[in-house]
Amino acid sequence: MFGGVYEGRRVLVTGHSGFKGSWLAAWLVRLGARVCGVSLRPTFAPNHYSLLELPVESEWTNIREAAELRSILMDFRPEAVFHLAAQALVRVSYEEPALTVATNVMGTVNLLEACRAVKSVKSLVVVTSDKCYENRETMRPYQEEDAMGGFDLYSASKGCVELVTQAYRRSFFNPEEYGAKHSTLIATARAGNVIGGGDWAADRLVPDLVRAAAQRRTEELRNPDAVRPWQHVLEPLSGYLELGRRLLEGRAEFAQAWNFGPADGAMTVAEAAAEMSRVWPAVKFQAKPRPDAPHEAKLLLLDSTKAREQLGWRCVWDTPAAIRRTAEWYRDFYQLNAVNTTGDLDAYCECAEKEGLAWTK
Repeated sequence: MFGGVYEGRRVLVTGHSGFKGSWLAAWLVRLGARVCGVSLRPTFAPNHYSLLELPVESEWTNIREAAELRSILMDFRPEAVFHLAAQALVRVSYEEPALTVATNVMGTVNLLEACRAVKSVKSLVVVTSDKCYENRETMRPYQEEDAMGGFDLYSASKGCVELVTQAYRRSFFNPEEYGAKHSTLIATARAGNVIGGGDWAADRLVPDLVRAAAQRRTEELRNPDAVRPWQHVLEPLSGYLELGRRLLEGRAEFAQAWNFGPADGAMTVAEAAAEMSRVWPAVKFQAKPRPDAPHEAKLLLLDSTKAREQLGWRCVWDTPAAIRRTAEWYRDFYQLNAVNTTGDLDAYCECAEKEGLAWTK
């Protein structure tokens, strides 16, 4: 898969102990990569990364520590870098605004500076969020050239990361100068609301529902009518990996921004919770909007036409299938003590192969 480009490669993943990062690390190990992860040490249990017991080199540090981050890259000398480390929660950004900006913006600057110093880096994929856009909450899906923005500090910080990365790309890693003045290609990736097994973060729909189910209580939905583009975690990861492949192959035209969102529209929070409950009846919920809660976007859609047409990427599982797989993962974890990550990855790759997607070759 991915043209075998990751086989034997040194790949660094920031945020590898997090939800998306742990799934990405698992996939890279499967692809034969030598993986080094940079992340904060997990402080809660259960934790998806710890459950997987991957053969990964872990460096437990904060990306705000510029000198230490540079030292790690100098020692490991990665060929490909996937940057996922972040303060990733909207509501936390209201409580810790300075921390959010320092981690997301300056943490990314620290990584970009380290990549400038380490000439082994050929490919860098900076993962941001669909919330980087100046959201007008309309039915028009956002395209890559739309304006950056953000109501809350989390969203604004992700918009800033996009702008900072673009400036570094233009100033130091210009695709038009690739091969002459530098040998590093940088792209950014924006995904929708990602779900899947192994996420236990606070203030996210699926983990909140799962914790309530495990404790045999009813979860209260604070924003039941909010519309989100739900997708399984493996969907954007396949996009990140295919994007990284193109950069490793020296395809300078792919050093730009990319959306990776579902094509089958979106679903409200209450509808997604109902789908979860149909698969795992222990999931119970009731709508209880909180008028005094901090502002959160109620409508945000992505247009992934560019990724489909130029990368040959698209979602494999539709939204109901993504929710079903997610609910089954947690149900089996709590009822059978099973970790179905490998099984989900196998099933996803098999479906993608049957559909003949570009990255399966």
